[in-house]
Amino acid sequence: MPEEHRYSIFGMKSVHPMSLSFPKAIIFDWDNTLIDSWITIHHALSVTFKEMGKTPWTLEEAKDRVRASARDSFPAIFGSESEIATKIFYDTYEANHLEVLTPLPYAKELLEYFKSKDAYLAIVSNKQGGLLRKEVKRLGWESYFSQQIGANDAAQDKPDPMVVDLALEGSNLRSDQDVWFVGDTDIDLQCAHNANCYPVLIRSTPPVDGEFKSCKPAQYFSSCKDIMNSLS
Repeated sequence: MPEEHRYSIFGMKSVHPMSLSFPKAIIFDWDNTLIDSWITIHHALSVTFKEMGKTPWTLEEAKDRVRASARDSFPAIFGSESEIATKIFYDTYEANHLEVLTPLPYAKELLEYFKSKDAYLAIVSNKQGGLLRKEVKRLGWESYFSQQIGANDAAQDKPDPMVVDLALEGSNLRSDQDVWFVGDTDIDLQCAHNANCYPVLIRSTPPVDGEFKSCKPAQYFSSCKDIMNSLS
């Protein structure tokens, strides 16, 4: 991996990837970590905002603002009408999400690589659990994951650490630094820190100084292929 793509938890360039400890378990975020779903999410948000009489966010605004589950975020946006907005959003999203489902490059290869090493794999997403599992099934990826945890599957959603406990249920593993939590946003890193997991940021752009003040990534990778190259 190019050296400029490696960052430690202190914002410094990390050590050579050969010094990385191979994880016992990897908990993945789903949207825009393993699949590209921004177009579908943005469309559903736009329809919801229009139906609720609000100005829709641009795609860039959505990318910047979408973090929490609808259960946690919609009450602040839509107030007493949040249940109506939630129904509009999910009805719109579910109408075509399976037809446009797109894995990110080398996502499947990364999952196959980890499974070949007998690593425990799970998903923790703030996408509604039923929709998450439909998407995993559509891609034929069920065999990779021991747990697929989505919004409303636990009493609290990400970043609450109870979703990590649920993701590790039945594994005989505990949440510690041997468990990687891999995601593309601050809420994923917050969840990793809250659960005492190893926080891994994966996205095309590296973190900038001061971006993750309270939830710094221990490791940054630019892509799924980057992770494989670093551990191989």
